[in-house]
Amino acid sequence: MASVEFHFDFGSPNSYLAHLIIPAIEKRTGVRFEYVPVLLGGIFQLTGNRSPAEAFAGIKNKPEYERLEMARFIARHGITTYRHNPFFPVNTLAIMRGAVAAQTLGVSERYIDEVYRHMWSEPKKMDDPAVMRAALAGSQLDADRLIALIQDSAIKSRLLENTRRSVERGTFGSPTFFVGDEIFFGKDRLPEVEEAILAAG
Repeated sequence: MASVEFHFDFGSPNSYLAHLIIPAIEKRTGVRFEYVPVLLGGIFQLTGNRSPAEAFAGIKNKPEYERLEMARFIARHGITTYRHNPFFPVNTLAIMRGAVAAQTLGVSERYIDEVYRHMWSEPKKMDDPAVMRAALAGSQLDADRLIALIQDSAIKSRLLENTRRSVERGTFGSPTFFVGDEIFFGKDRLPEVEEAILAAG
């Protein structure tokens, strides 16, 4: 079967929307996506890229069109849980380190689901340490253990290494997908990702 990776950062609303669509693709193809935590800010620094909000600022009609495309995607897939986070942009360093820590604790899937919920379904200021701790505890995750691991040098290094290797493979933003070594960028490329999975299988 094809090896499929999803390189994600919780700070990207498009990554959240992709996350909601992935289970249906997994069901149709029988292939599980491997979630790879990366730091979007680090990717931007390494590539010279900028967030869409910054890159499109001052460009007539472009931001409006991007919002239209997002609305179309949400409607096409029947998504009802997305809410704009009023605290956006949120510094995701701690929660992305938390994603790496969750992998070491064997709770990655639940951590990802819950943090995405706290970011984009029931939006919170997840770069506030007290808010983050309360959100994790409210999700029945071991907040104390996760927050302790966020400060671990091995966890910090692994997130940086994930980010560096992702850029080396061609990543410049999130969501980015790899089917084998073939790269796809953006939630709108998910149909092509599914085609590549089926072709590889």
